Amino acid sequence: MTEAERRRALEAIGAEVAACTRCRLHETRTKSVPGEGDSATEVMFVGEGPGFNEDREGRPFIGRAGALLNRLLASIEWTRESVFITNVVKCRPPDNRDPEPDEIAACAPYLTRQIEALDPALIVTLGRFSMARFNPGARIGQVHGTVRPPHADAGAPRALAYFMYHPAAALRDPSVEAASLRDIAGVPAALLEARRFRSGTQTSPPAADTAAPRELAAAPETTEHNCQTDPTDQLTLF
Repeated sequence: MTEAERRRALEAIGAEVAACTRCRLHETRTKSVPGEGDSATEVMFVGEGPGFNEDREGRPFIGRAGALLNRLLASIEWTRESVFITNVVKCRPPDNRDPEPDEIAACAPYLTRQIEALDPALIVTLGRFSMARFNPGARIGQVHGTVRPPHADAGAPRALAYFMYHPAAALRDPSVEAASLRDIAGVPAALLEARRFRSGTQTSPPAADTAAPRELAAAPETTEHNCQTDPTDQLTLF
């Protein structure tokens, strides 16, 4: 799929999400939030669901949690414009409650189609609901900061998944924020591992409990998407 085709596919999904009535969440939404970002990126961030500000603006992660996500990305010299950001559910649950299983199921085909359109090498999950899509049955306290192949039913056979706490949780707990800063530092390494896994140069997937090796961040790699290493050997996403 060309970049233009990916853009058109994502726009079509966004239009369907805007008119969606598959679950009760459409009854209380102001705007749906399909997601946004670079259609040529290798990296997709998946959160839980829109909050108050996101519901008003129709954009993901623009409130306080979004500001923290921006800071986390900046700590590895990335920007939100260089990745694609979306959520498990595309409409705000009332009072920011947890999404219900039937609501998650109703939105699941949209996320599957976004993954198919983007074909990301790496999916970074933010929080336990996103983690559950790609690593069902896991506990986020045990798997955050690790990389592994997604569950077979996750709809991402060519990607690796990297697990992080949700930024909203980090806002409530300084220890979670500190862990998130450590975890985001492993994302470039996880991307390099995902590239090798896709290319077949890594013949076996990483173990479920293996953290992304930090030394990979300095390894030179090539890619079919718009990422490259800069002259200082820091992995840079454009």
